[in-house]
Amino acid sequence: MIRLLMIQPENREINRFRRAQFNNFSQITIPYLAAFVDEQYYHLTLVDEYCQRIPYGKDFDLVAITVNTPNAPHCYEISARFRRKGVKVVMGGPHATLLPGEVKDHCDYLVIGEAEKTWPQFLEDFRKGLPKAVYQSENPFELARLPSPRWDLLKRRPMMKGAVFATRGCPYQCRYCNLKQIYHDSFRVRPVEEVMEEIQRMPSRFFVFWDDNLFADAHYAKALLKALIPLKRRWAAQVSLRDCRDEVLLSLARKAGCLYLFIGLESFSEASLKDAGKGINRVEDYKAIIDRIHQHGIMVQAGIVFGFDSDTRDVFDETLKACEALGIDGATVSVLTPFPGTPIYQQFKKEGRLLSEDWSMYNSKTQVAFQPKQMTPWELFDGYMRFRRGFFSLGSFIRRMKVSRTNILINFIINLGYRLGIGRI
Repeated sequence: MIRLLMIQPENREINRFRRAQFNNFSQITIPYLAAFVDEQYYHLTLVDEYCQRIPYGKDFDLVAITVNTPNAPHCYEISARFRRKGVKVVMGGPHATLLPGEVKDHCDYLVIGEAEKTWPQFLEDFRKGLPKAVYQSENPFELARLPSPRWDLLKRRPMMKGAVFATRGCPYQCRYCNLKQIYHDSFRVRPVEEVMEEIQRMPSRFFVFWDDNLFADAHYAKALLKALIPLKRRWAAQVSLRDCRDEVLLSLARKAGCLYLFIGLESFSEASLKDAGKGINRVEDYKAIIDRIHQHGIMVQAGIVFGFDSDTRDVFDETLKACEALGIDGATVSVLTPFPGTPIYQQFKKEGRLLSEDWSMYNSKTQVAFQPKQMTPWELFDGYMRFRRGFFSLGSFIRRMKVSRTNILINFIINLGYRLGIGRI
């Protein structure tokens, strides 16, 4: 029996930040990939560093680590500790796909791109003693007949381990986003009945859709929501603002149990939206669409990014006023981060504006990794923090709720969670 340890890593800095918020759903990647493991041949242990320690003292034959960019240095340290003991390490995930030449120096085996075909093939080859150094996804994978994530293997996450994906990819072309590089440049959907079967197996009534843009295919989304209505679940999803103009889609979402929608507004400046390549957003449309979402009893969690080249030192206060005027229920606020492989990374690298390629600085929450155009890095971070403190203050919450009037108790709990996280940055 091969002893396999699968790790969902999280470095100490971002772990402190996330744990303080307390309203974090678990990542789906490792529980999903664990479902492909044949336990006839493998004894499987799963560790989520959000709430567990890595058992370095136990014996394993193989360690699998999913690597995202801000966790890359931490993952390399994990790998080195196991490799010094003679344990083989396989790595995959976004950073391994974006920079395979770098990652391969820190592991024995590398999985590049989508892993539905390559991960099971690697496991079979490893079992037979014939593993290759590199496995790479060559074509888009058809999202059908997929196994359900092994949530049963996650420990100490009783409330926040309900996640499912119905689609993969996004049809849009934002300049700061690396989805096009991570996935094959195609938008795909799963059979509706298979998604419903997976949701029905979840023990929790609450879950999140782990999709990048659930409403991108409106015809599919409507079929999905109609099927979801009888299940009487409560959920959240990420969508684009433009797709929320569809009144039928919003009505179905509410009937199907939607609590809130995460929407990447990014900015309230047309110039900054142009910098972002976010042509699908128009500031003049924000109020009408957000009002429509609220009318259906759905909260709006806005994605907001600071640091675009058009942003000046006034952007933080102006954005706070705009959020309060629109009744934005919650906000996921980030510092612009030039992730490897994105057009913005290439631009900043060419212009000599990257402050470091220490990937631990690329977490979008606690560091600034580049030289902004119209302010200093410290002014960007200070303004970002000032916005967070202002937005999640009690006064701002009251002003926003006077406009939104949507799910006020749940809204308060979510805002409190984010408020508690501020002191940990």
